[in-house]
Amino acid sequence: MQTEVPIQYRQAPTLNDHKGDERTVGFELEFTGLSLSQASEAVRQALGGDVTKKHKALHLVTVDGLGEFHVELDWSYLKKTAEQNPDADHVTLLRDAASLVVPIEVVCPPIPVTVLHKLDPMVRELRLAGAMGTEDSVLAAFGVHVNAALPALDADTIHRHIKAFSLLQWWLVQAHDVNVSRRITPYVDLYPEAYVRDIINTRAPDIDRVFDSYLEHNATRNRALDMLPLLAHLDEDRVKKAVDDERIKARPTFHYRLSNCSIDDAQWDLAQSWNLWVVVEKLACQPDLMDQLGKDFIAASRPLLGINEQRWIERVDRWIKDHGLV
Repeated sequence: MQTEVPIQYRQAPTLNDHKGDERTVGFELEFTGLSLSQASEAVRQALGGDVTKKHKALHLVTVDGLGEFHVELDWSYLKKTAEQNPDADHVTLLRDAASLVVPIEVVCPPIPVTVLHKLDPMVRELRLAGAMGTEDSVLAAFGVHVNAALPALDADTIHRHIKAFSLLQWWLVQAHDVNVSRRITPYVDLYPEAYVRDIINTRAPDIDRVFDSYLEHNATRNRALDMLPLLAHLDEDRVKKAVDDERIKARPTFHYRLSNCSIDDAQWDLAQSWNLWVVVEKLACQPDLMDQLGKDFIAASRPLLGINEQRWIERVDRWIKDHGLV
C-alpha cells in the first residue's frame, strides 16, 4: 500500500488580486468510480458542512469558511434537463446511463491562495471512497482545471502570462505527463506556433491588441490555457461575436486545463497541478528573462517546419532549472 506524502503548495509570486484582496484559486476535478451521492458525501465527510440535492445531476456541499462546492455530472444536457424536470423518470434513466461514461466533477469555490492545503482532505476522502482518475479510461479525458484569479486586469499583465505559458507549453505537457487520452482530444490543445510568434514579437500591447490576437488564433474553449472566461469578463459581447458557446463563464481568472486528475494515486494531490502553474506565473513576473527565452524560441524555429518540440522541451527544462523557476 502506498503511503501518502503531502506535497507543499508553492507560493504564488503575487498574492493580491486586481482589487487588492488576497488572490483565490478555484479547482475543478473530474473523475469516475463514484455516484453523485457518494462523491458529495465524501466531500462532506472531509470538509464538514451540509449537502443540498439541487436536482438529479447536481448536489451542493456548503462548507463553513470555504464556500459552496458543486458536485455534478459533467454533462450540460443532463444538468439542464434535470433542472427543468427534476422529478421526471427519464431524467433518472439519463443520469443512471450517464454515470457509466460521464465523469463526476467537483467544482470548488475560490480558495485563498495561501490556504490551498485545506482541500487536501477532500482529495484523500474521494480517493478512499473509490474515485478513479485519468488513467482509469482510455476514452475519457479527465483532468484538473485551475482557475486562479489574476493579479491585475491590464493588458500588460494578461500579455505577460500568455507569453510565459506560450513559451513553456510543450515543456508543461511533459512535466504534467499529460495522459495520451487527453493529448489526442482537442480539449487541451496548445496555442498554435503562429500565435506564439505573434505574442513574442508584440511589444507593449493595448487591450484591443490582446483581444484581436487571441481571438484570431484561439476562437475556441479547447486550449490548455483558455483565456476566454477572462476576456468575456472584460468584454462579453466581443467574445460572443467570435465564439458562440454558452459554456463560457465570464470570470477574472485564468482557466488552466492541462493537468491530469490522478486522484486514485496515493502519491498525487492538487499541489502538483498548482505548482507547475506557478512556474508560469514566476516567468511572467520576470519580463527580461522571458524576452531572452522568446529570442531563443525565434532562433530555434525552422523555416516551414517550425519548432522541434523535443529539443525545445530539453532547452526549456535546462533553462528553468538554471534560473530557479522550479
